[in-house]
Amino acid sequence: MLRLFGPHCDGSPIEASALVRIPDDVAWIDLLEPTREEEKLVETFIGSNVPTRDDLAEIEPSSRLYERGGMLYLTLSTLTGIDEGQPSSSPIGFILTETQLVTVRYADPRPFRMLAEHWKREPELATDGGQMFVRLLDAIVDRLADELERSSAEIEKISQQIFKKDMEDRRIPAARLTALLTRIGRAQSLLAKIRETAVSTSRLIHFLSGTSRVERLADERGHVGSLTADVAALIDHSSFVSEQLTFLLDASLGLISIEQNAAMKLFSWAALVFLPPTLVAGIYGMNFDHMPELHWLYGYPMALIIMLMSGVLPWLYMRRRGWI
Repeated sequence: MLRLFGPHCDGSPIEASALVRIPDDVAWIDLLEPTREEEKLVETFIGSNVPTRDDLAEIEPSSRLYERGGMLYLTLSTLTGIDEGQPSSSPIGFILTETQLVTVRYADPRPFRMLAEHWKREPELATDGGQMFVRLLDAIVDRLADELERSSAEIEKISQQIFKKDMEDRRIPAARLTALLTRIGRAQSLLAKIRETAVSTSRLIHFLSGTSRVERLADERGHVGSLTADVAALIDHSSFVSEQLTFLLDASLGLISIEQNAAMKLFSWAALVFLPPTLVAGIYGMNFDHMPELHWLYGYPMALIIMLMSGVLPWLYMRRRGWI
């Protein structure tokens, strides 16, 4: 899909076959899962190749951020899939020319949709590619901050569930413990994707700050500096939240261990209480001829009393020591 944003373009999808050439005054060219025909049209306009999906997947820093022919080629791992409940990161390519911004992407993150709607309401929001690029970065960073705040709220709910005031309420059934660990795992997965995007954004902004292009963005230079500070704060905060999540995971596993130990402890003292009476019953259940107690009038009550005392005495001892 090809979309153009500029004075005479409203950002609606355009068929490449119906477009002879791209207008010179366009500020933002957005390619979402582009066809080869759309790529050729943009390549003819900017005079350079458009990165493919494989090019965007390159992980080497030299392949993600570079300058060639007066144009900046930047790749950013962007957080996607939040609305679908499947957070992931997708590489998005940016080509920044003297006056235009070209984006190549195979995912549709919310910041792109939000900026497109915002631009339709306020076309004067950005008049060239550099301004659009900074606005996109701003929207991506804002999105990261929102998701990090939601992650913090989710972690707080998990914490309240684990550390309930009433001791009896902390005894969580196995099914709820499984659900709790699943929530922690999903929160950790989202947090990892947030941090990945934040680190990728930080690298991109630092690279941009060291290029000559940022010098020509006099009006946006302060904005770029602010974004640098915001991303650094997000990375620090994500580290703090990750430590909290690790602590909650350890606490959850501790609860599971306590529940298991309590169950094993129950079986242990039950075995200790019932084992001596079983031994006595086993002895007097043998059929030997020379067993004087078998012919004694009080033999049966005596055996019952011995069995009772052999069970009660260990129970009293363990109770006094605080083991049960």
